[in-house]
Amino acid sequence: MGITRRELLAAGTAAALLTRRGLAQVEPPPVSVSSANGLRTVERARARAAAGMRPVEAAVEGVTILEDDPNDMSVGYGGLPNEEGVVELDSCVMDGTRGLGGAVGGLQKIRNPSQVALRVMDRTDHVFLVGEGARRFALAHGFKESNLLTDAARKRWLEWRENLSDKDDWVPRSGGTVTCLVRAGNGHMGGATTTSGLSFKIPGRIGDSPIIAAPPVSST
Repeated sequence: MGITRRELLAAGTAAALLTRRGLAQVEPPPVSVSSANGLRTVERARARAAAGMRPVEAAVEGVTILEDDPNDMSVGYGGLPNEEGVVELDSCVMDGTRGLGGAVGGLQKIRNPSQVALRVMDRTDHVFLVGEGARRFALAHGFKESNLLTDAARKRWLEWRENLSDKDDWVPRSGGTVTCLVRAGNGHMGGATTTSGLSFKIPGRIGDSPIIAAPPVSST
C-alpha cells in the first residue's frame, strides 16, 4: 500500500506529539519510503535509523545501494553518461532536524554523490557545490576517484551516437532518480536524492534533483 508525503508527515507529527505528551508508551519504529526504483533502499535505511543513525544519514545509506549498482543506469556507477561519454552525477540531502541541506551537481569520477552532499551539509557553511569544485571537495574528504562508465552504459552511449541525425538536439532518451525519505521514531526526518541525470545530456547540465526545494520538472 502506498503512502503520500503528506501522510508521512502527518504520521510523524502525530507520533512525536503523542510521545511528548506521554500518551505513547512505546516510541514508534522508523518509517522509510522511496521512489519505485528504490525499494531496496528502504530496508537498509529503516534498519540504520532503528540502530540510532540520523535519518538523513540513514537515507544516504539507503540510496548508496543504487549508487553502487552497475545495473542501474540512472544512478551512480553505471549511470548513462553525458554527450561526451562522461558520467556526471547530481545529489542532495536534507536534515529536517536542523533544517539544513547539502548538494553536489555535475560531479565526475566519484561514485557516491549523496555521501559527498552529506559532507557539504555537515562540514561547510555552503549548500551546493558543482563540477570541478565538487570533485576536489570530495577528494579532500577522502573519496576515491574511479571510472563510472561501465561497458553496458558505454554500449548504450555508442548506440545513441551512431544513430544521431541532423534533427537531433540533445533530446534525452531516458532519465532516472532515486529518492529515500526517513522518519525516525521521534518524528525527526531526513532524505536523500541521487541521479545521473538525463542520458546523453550536454556536459554541465544539472536538473532539478540536486536543487534544494526546486519544483519537479517532467524529467530529471
